[in-house]
Amino acid sequence: MLAGHFGAGPARSGTEPSGRDPSGDCPRTWRVPAGPDCEVWTWSSGRKCDFSSRAGPLRTRIGFRFVRLALMIEGQEGVTWDDWVALASACEEHGVEALFRSDHYISWFDESRHVLDAWATLAGLAARTTRLELGTLVSPATFRHPSVLARSAATVDEISGGRVTLGLGAGWQGREHEAYGFEFGTARDRVARFGEQLEIVHGLLHEERVTFEGAHYKLVDAPGLGRPELNLLVGGSAKPGTAVPAARFADEYNTLFGSLEEIRERKHALDDACERASRDPTTLRRSLMAPIVVGRDDRELQESARRVGALFGRDPKDVLEREGRHGPVGTVDQVVERLKAMEEIGYERVMLQHLAHQDLDTVALIGRELAPAVV
Repeated sequence: MLAGHFGAGPARSGTEPSGRDPSGDCPRTWRVPAGPDCEVWTWSSGRKCDFSSRAGPLRTRIGFRFVRLALMIEGQEGVTWDDWVALASACEEHGVEALFRSDHYISWFDESRHVLDAWATLAGLAARTTRLELGTLVSPATFRHPSVLARSAATVDEISGGRVTLGLGAGWQGREHEAYGFEFGTARDRVARFGEQLEIVHGLLHEERVTFEGAHYKLVDAPGLGRPELNLLVGGSAKPGTAVPAARFADEYNTLFGSLEEIRERKHALDDACERASRDPTTLRRSLMAPIVVGRDDRELQESARRVGALFGRDPKDVLEREGRHGPVGTVDQVVERLKAMEEIGYERVMLQHLAHQDLDTVALIGRELAPAVV
């Protein structure tokens, strides 16, 4: 995603709830017995879910607010399959609950960099992991027909046992569209296409049959996919083109980090969109994507900045200054303070954009020190 937009649900980390009710009416609120290592979680409806295979610290809602953390990787920046396996393994080992990836076909810094397809990558990771939430942040509506995208996500969701978030955005990077022959069009065209795509994907996940006719897509009595619990996320800047459709069909809205005032204004814009759609604003989860550069002390912080700078031809000082203007950049204590400020505004989780993707020490730091500190 980086400097344009990208897009991220409930973190259904763990194995499937035993006796899962596929009807989709299962509440997404948890009651958790006391103790950090409990094995049985209970839905607010009273149904029990066995997460006996889960590892790492327990983090979920138990009657108070806190911000959850996920890892976000820019997959177009030379990330190999071996890198993805290492990242997913590190997330599960260290208690990071979710791994998101961008959905792009070309690096913005070096077009010779290795790029794997987003949904093929997630399918492979779904088969190799047991509790990690997996998703796109975000898939451009311009890349795939909505029927293909919905089925891809539903397939990966089945492989994973119900751990997928489908992040959807309007698309913004013109170069990759030109290179590979995707229709780009005007911003208005892309927003209109996105709105139709979101409605169709939502319908295919939730309904038994879908008939739709719009300016861009037409479906005739298409059989649904039966995945109503699959988390549907919209990525954008909270402007009407994405906020209004999201208020009707999305489970989560993800926006790029900015000043506290900027992200507060975006939250209010989403609240207004929900109210106009006669939806309780609290039912649309809010999340942020923000770059992470962190260390236990200044020496580690400088080394983390050096790794990022080496990948993108930037001076470490510039990395810390630019990313640190508003994002979670600094020592552990400084980053925790910024994350809690985001949470106070009403953002429920932050997708931490980890640019130095081979740096697994930062993944461990996120899972073992940052995540417990913001609970």
